[in-house]
Amino acid sequence: MAELTHMIDSEVFLAFSTYATIVVLKMMLMSPMTGYFRITRKAFANQEDTSLASSTEDKKKLVRVDPDVERVRRCHQNDLENIIPFVVIGLLYTLTGPDLSTALLHFRVFVGSRLFHTVAYVLPLPQPSRAVAFLIGLVTTSSMASRVLITALYL
Repeated sequence: MAELTHMIDSEVFLAFSTYATIVVLKMMLMSPMTGYFRITRKAFANQEDTSLASSTEDKKKLVRVDPDVERVRRCHQNDLENIIPFVVIGLLYTLTGPDLSTALLHFRVFVGSRLFHTVAYVLPLPQPSRAVAFLIGLVTTSSMASRVLITALYL
């Protein structure tokens, strides 16, 4: 139990907690952003979501696919595919006892790449900006994963 307390008090774990919270909150904000785009673009997924329309025919017109709504939804899906692995692998990474400066580099690069990825996806910015942001985040998470595996192999 003393080791767990020591780990929670470590600067690396506190840094990880901060940066993981930032990207998780960013991911959570994608749901209200999707709702905002649905309302402003008048593009709903289900007929019951169109309760403000007066006639059944008007409601049917509002149940449609909008490219801007789909862009935000895909960005959110990409967050789910990348941020959850970062949180899991990052937590395991903190248990390997990395140097604070190296850990901060990993955490900051990942968070920066995800924030830029969202901007590049939602605006949209021309490719390869979004692809580069995705790859930077993937390489960062992979780097932490390799540290976890190497540490586990040499125990």
